[in-house]
Amino acid sequence: MINFEKLRFKNFLSTGNNFTEIDFSKTPTTLVVGHNGAGKSTMLDALSFGLFGKPHRKISKPQLINSINGKGTLVEVEFSIGTQQYKIIRGIKPNKFEIWVNGNMINQSSHAKEYQSILEKNIIKLNHKSFHQIVVLGSSSFVPFMQLASGSRREVIEDLLDINMFSKMNGILKEKMAQLKDQMNENTHQLNIVDTKINAQKKYLRDLSEISAQQKKEKQATIQSLQEEIRVLNDKNVQLSEDVAEKSPDIESQISTSTTEDKKLDEYAAGFKSQQKEVVKQAKFFEKHDICPTCSQDIDAETKKSHLDKCRSTATTISEALDMYDVKKKELDGRLEALYTQQNILREWQGQVNANNQSIATINRNIDTLNTELSRIDNETGDLSEANSELETLRCSKEKLQDCKYKLNEQHSYNQVYAELLKDTGIKTKIIKQYLPVINQLTNKYLQILDFFVHFDLDESFQETIRSRHRDAFSYDSFSEGEKQRIDLSLLFTWRQIAKMKNSVATNLLILDETFDSSLDEEGIENLMKIIETLGEDTNVFVISHKSELEDAAFQRKIEFVKEKNFSKIKS
Repeated sequence: MINFEKLRFKNFLSTGNNFTEIDFSKTPTTLVVGHNGAGKSTMLDALSFGLFGKPHRKISKPQLINSINGKGTLVEVEFSIGTQQYKIIRGIKPNKFEIWVNGNMINQSSHAKEYQSILEKNIIKLNHKSFHQIVVLGSSSFVPFMQLASGSRREVIEDLLDINMFSKMNGILKEKMAQLKDQMNENTHQLNIVDTKINAQKKYLRDLSEISAQQKKEKQATIQSLQEEIRVLNDKNVQLSEDVAEKSPDIESQISTSTTEDKKLDEYAAGFKSQQKEVVKQAKFFEKHDICPTCSQDIDAETKKSHLDKCRSTATTISEALDMYDVKKKELDGRLEALYTQQNILREWQGQVNANNQSIATINRNIDTLNTELSRIDNETGDLSEANSELETLRCSKEKLQDCKYKLNEQHSYNQVYAELLKDTGIKTKIIKQYLPVINQLTNKYLQILDFFVHFDLDESFQETIRSRHRDAFSYDSFSEGEKQRIDLSLLFTWRQIAKMKNSVATNLLILDETFDSSLDEEGIENLMKIIETLGEDTNVFVISHKSELEDAAFQRKIEFVKEKNFSKIKS
């Protein structure tokens, strides 16, 4: 059983740099009050964060840091299990996560997830979801058991009944079955290989027995035919190579010369085009100006005419030069195009040589294969005894693989039986079926204490049937919020009772977060208090509320949260 003892936190949400400390085991019942926003539910978020690294409500991790101080968020949770004393320390800015046992810190894993797994699976044996089904009933982001999907409901009940070990065993079995499947596939693969080798060896023995001079003659004739193909291809390559060697240098030289000439011709044209622009600029100047803009003197008509005539003469000369450039350019382009065409032809010839060489290489490989077969025919005629011995060895290997196959199939059959037992419909369902009557009985008992006279029934698929006094069937969603809350409370107390019976995830702590403030009426509150009073001295109940009428209830201790200078604290 987990006995939660103390919770200390600072710079967490609205709390400041001084530790807020709550003693969980001081009294059996404690009322936690305060105005809205005073920080009542902060203790619940701090406890959840300390244990699981995430708060009770939907608050992101950066938002947990006190916005005024901006650092130094620290939560400490102290609890005992049997004779072991534990302390969990978790912080943000700087990040911190430590697990202490009897004053000694457990060696931290390289990954925080592995360290958290040690805490949840090996120490408290609770996950975030189960913790909030056994310890907490809240009105914020908590999802009651009846609002969980069937898979999540199963996880909660498996944790309660301590049968999640069967799920772990099922996971291990699946890994072993996957390994066994690989072994079976490998065995089948090896058997196929041996069968192929045996068939090949048998064929080899038949071929070895049927060797004749005719077979050798056919192979030799094939070799001669292939050699003739090589001779023809070599003759073609010689002629093509000579043509390429003879013509390629001259064409490359002509292309280089023509390219250089083309470049010079373009430079020549560019110069004339530049002069042409300058002449046009001068002509426009004398056409538009009668006074020199530089010296402010008049430009007489004769001077203007002289300059314009000169510009026209120069423009004519440049135009003739550019026309000559166009003629030369066209002639040079035609020459280059013809050279490039010849160059492409030479490349095609060279490509043909390369293709012929590849064909020759392929033919030579075929000739080598035929020569190898001829050598085998010459050398292996007397190897029948050795070939038979190899065939016998292969048959022995096949027998061993067959024996291994039988054993693997037998193990596979056993594993299938184990898998059926470990499935959700196997052993776990049988155990759950044994506890379902107890679960339903306890739930109905608490429903009656809460003055909600219906018959609640949960089946092995964790689907509910709720019948009224008139035996009308309803589902959870059919009821009002107040009636739903009575069902949630009944299940909460049922889970705690089952946990105590199993001693699996039993705990001294029960926190009701504003449960009284939502849908329970005064009579429902009175009945709930009756249940709380029957829980015993080993249960510490914390009721978080802002209902003033609860002040008069029989709580043995009251904690009041107040806000001073924007920081939450416990009123002294």
